[in-house]
Amino acid sequence: MKKIFDYFDTRYRAEMLGRPVDQTGPVITISRLTGCDGREVAAELVAQMNLRYNTNKWKWVDKDIIYHAAHELKTDTQRIETYYQGLGMTDISQMIMAFSGTFVTDSSVKKAIREVVLSIAREGYSVIIGRGGVSITQEMANALHIRLVAPIYWRVQNVMKKKGMLIAKAEEYTLQTDEKRNKLIIDFLDKKPQCIDYLFDATLNRSSYSVEQLSSLILTLYEMKFGIKFQR
Repeated sequence: MKKIFDYFDTRYRAEMLGRPVDQTGPVITISRLTGCDGREVAAELVAQMNLRYNTNKWKWVDKDIIYHAAHELKTDTQRIETYYQGLGMTDISQMIMAFSGTFVTDSSVKKAIREVVLSIAREGYSVIIGRGGVSITQEMANALHIRLVAPIYWRVQNVMKKKGMLIAKAEEYTLQTDEKRNKLIIDFLDKKPQCIDYLFDATLNRSSYSVEQLSSLILTLYEMKFGIKFQR
């Protein structure tokens, strides 16, 4: 697997971004409502795909994107997380960063994230979890966009179990995180739609299937969309 730090290399990234769109990918983006186990599904999907095609090309990325963007901007990961969380910088924070010579605007953070996500996607054989990936890669022909959903009660229970939260805290966390993720998807679109459902090739109910079953479904959808006939 190519080391992830290659995406810090300006020449390498320029090569990826300069490729014709129809010669890039394939990439799968997974957007998810809070508590739908996106990382687990992505990890299982990559394992299934590498096994099915007898390769080690496929990889999944999530928080790596934050580290790439932080490195690119010569700032800390917390600054990138602040953008992802939809939190505005306070006047005091901006003043401190300006005096320290490390001031980074939201627009520069957004640009760095877009370029990192696009270079990963265009290299191909990547499953990108969240991070605005579905919006950033909309123009790519060789892309499959999946959304994971589940009833709110199911997701809250899952958050309680995984994060050790009481129900009130889990409900608050789930709703707030849903709102932030939806905002991020819209922020990376050129136009601001009232509904984002059209962005996805398929929406799957996490509560109806196991992680393994969902991964198999996505693999089947991938082969159907791109006309891949698997030879045993």
